[in-house]
Amino acid sequence: MCILSVFSCLTARAACRYAARMRGHEAAVIVVLCAGLSPSMTCAGEKQSVAAVISADDYALYDQTIKNTFLTSHTRLVVIERMTVTRLLPDQTEPTTLGFFHDRNYFMGRLPPDLVLDFVGANREAGRLESRFQFGVRYRFVSADSIEDSEAAVAWPVKTGRIVPVQAPSILDRLAFSRVGRTFRNDQALLYVENSRSDGTGAGFLVWFRKQARIWAIHDTEVVWIVRPDDEAGEESP
Repeated sequence: MCILSVFSCLTARAACRYAARMRGHEAAVIVVLCAGLSPSMTCAGEKQSVAAVISADDYALYDQTIKNTFLTSHTRLVVIERMTVTRLLPDQTEPTTLGFFHDRNYFMGRLPPDLVLDFVGANREAGRLESRFQFGVRYRFVSADSIEDSEAAVAWPVKTGRIVPVQAPSILDRLAFSRVGRTFRNDQALLYVENSRSDGTGAGFLVWFRKQARIWAIHDTEVVWIVRPDDEAGEESP
């Protein structure tokens, strides 16, 4: 083998080793950068999965909303939209903005600014609800206009009891939730929920929570829109 060929082989091997070391350094730098980001920032590869997660603490607020606003003694099944909604009106096509929210002066402008800011930011994209509800009644998930999938069909609450045959009057159809917004101090929270019925009627509500002595309670509720049996389109509340 000629000297030139040997030199070429050694050079190629050295280049490969150098490239491998550089890839390792680059990976290490990326890990360090990700670790150094604040909780509100994530690396591009993590952003989608983190944004899709609903906090376990939020389900207690969803449960309280369902029990205090919608459940009756006859309810045996609750149908829930799998994905959260990012708008406040049925015909709204874009996520809610700060301008949209302030223009409608919800709760007469009494909501804390940081609560509104977090609520709007949290609902820029939808999240996926999981089987963590514990409001004491059997429930299942649906996705848009499709039927529930196999996972949703066996989604049971923690509080189980005697199974009652499901009949049309005992079905709560159907609830959709927003993501939950919170104040910086985590002493107030805000969520949106709507009940869209199969006959075309329904209503949407903003639910304002306050926490006192570590206990969350509904402080106030505002009707955002309502469709009555004789309405051709939704009426936004004044």
